[in-house]
Amino acid sequence: MKGQVSAEMLIMLAVVVAVVAIAATYLVGLGKDAGEQVQEGGHDILESVEEASKGDTGEPCLDDDGCKSGNCDTSNRCT
Repeated sequence: MKGQVSAEMLIMLAVVVAVVAIAATYLVGLGKDAGEQVQEGGHDILESVEEASKGDTGEPCLDDDGCKSGNCDTSNRCT
């Protein structure tokens, strides 16, 4: 009888496993939500940096996307 597990022990084990499963599911969802928020914040920062890095009038440029005005003339200067 030494190796037998009582019904109460099995019930307690099932409850512990259920609580751990619920907590794990909650934490995975929480981590996913936090990751999405960080990704959105990073996207906003990258957009700000991209806009700030565009050239003003007279500054050198490679194409229209490199100028705040959206115009890069033939001498590679923002207009």
